[in-house]
Amino acid sequence: MPVSTAYQPDPRFAALGPEFADPVAAADFPKQRLVWRDQRAAESVGLETLSDEEWVAHFGRFETLPDMAQPPLAMRYHGHQFRTYNPQLGDGRGFLFGQLRDRAGRLLDLGTKGSGQTPWSRQGDGRLTLKGGVREVLAAQMLEAQGVTTSKALSLIETGESLIRSDEPSPTRSAVLVRLQHSHVRFGTFQRHAFLEAPERLTALVDHCVAVYYPHLQELEGPERAAGLVREVALATADMVAGWMAAGFVHGVLNTDNMNVTGESFDYGPWRFLPVADGNFTAAYFDQTGLYAYGRQPEAGLWNLKQLAGALTPIGDLDGLTEAVRAYPPAFAHAQQAALLRRLGLLFASQAEDNRTMLDAMFAFMARSGVSWDGFFHDWFGGLASEARAQAGPRAAFYQGEDFMAWFNWLDRFQPERPDRLKHAYFQATEPVSLVIEEVEAVWAKIAENDDWSGFHQKLADITRLREALA
Repeated sequence: MPVSTAYQPDPRFAALGPEFADPVAAADFPKQRLVWRDQRAAESVGLETLSDEEWVAHFGRFETLPDMAQPPLAMRYHGHQFRTYNPQLGDGRGFLFGQLRDRAGRLLDLGTKGSGQTPWSRQGDGRLTLKGGVREVLAAQMLEAQGVTTSKALSLIETGESLIRSDEPSPTRSAVLVRLQHSHVRFGTFQRHAFLEAPERLTALVDHCVAVYYPHLQELEGPERAAGLVREVALATADMVAGWMAAGFVHGVLNTDNMNVTGESFDYGPWRFLPVADGNFTAAYFDQTGLYAYGRQPEAGLWNLKQLAGALTPIGDLDGLTEAVRAYPPAFAHAQQAALLRRLGLLFASQAEDNRTMLDAMFAFMARSGVSWDGFFHDWFGGLASEARAQAGPRAAFYQGEDFMAWFNWLDRFQPERPDRLKHAYFQATEPVSLVIEEVEAVWAKIAENDDWSGFHQKLADITRLREALA
């Protein structure tokens, strides 16, 4: 058997019935060229022993994995897109290929992107550009390295088709991606069944999510179970968005169909990382009002949670659902402090108010000075323990003046989380690993012009070094 003894298939979603997804078949691609496999993620689910040929068979031609007794399923959902409700959504270029458990027993989805047309493709071709696949691999790796909850880009296979796109030079190369994540059940999945006035299906979906993702809620029943689920989703969403804010990550398209019940970053589109602190920075060229700008992401998470709670009112109690959503703001505030302190390599201060005051002063300094977002956190990882290194580094000119001192004077109240980390070779370098847009475009340019993947692999090696330094 090509899979390892750790392989545990467990298809669960199909049991919900035909109103939740449509059986589909993958496109027949003219070629399959493996360009990326996440061997570390594969090991977590018992797929690491697949040869490259077997890998391509399963994730390029989508031959059924052993004991995976369900067809590929294009999941049905609705959603608010830029806060306008759209009942014409669903998996238009992807499907749920299978479900399996990791070594810790957690159920994970194998979800595709660019695998061909489905009943929900509308006028789309169901394909993914190779550039889009490369970007997703990089984003997922970078976020994971920084401890942000995210899907994993498990596989990327070039498929040999020429695609026409309006937002990049065409024709362009095509690919199919397989991601590994805890759940593809979206806020919009619930919205669909609320819109169709199907309370029995809402109940079934809540019961499914509780049984699979939040089993500790099984002691609750009826409206209390629905509210309990919303509260858990609110907490998970708060943690995810806080991670984005600390990473300087801008998702770009925070529609309700792009947020899931387990709080994972996924459906990467026009994402970007901040070059400098800027609350108005947007990732999507079509986000002309800045709805999903960096500084508005926390509010976007709250708005989307309100839509999830609203979809569950047919089977829930309004007061209970409202109270569940109210868990988000304080959870986000605490999670953001924790994520930022983790990025600085510092422990919480003994006085709770000091954490907020120091971080507020940090944001004010960074925004006014224009210091590199990644450079600042690299220079000051470990707090005062890094003062000599930061003041001798390439950004030393930023670290003076009233705004800087208003932040710096707080550092003596914060202890390093793990001082030994500063001995890692990563922190001996003067420049951090980053993924600002110019670097991403440089990686792609080599691939597009000369099929040169050296920049891609070097960037992934650099990100691995970051992950190991922060581990």
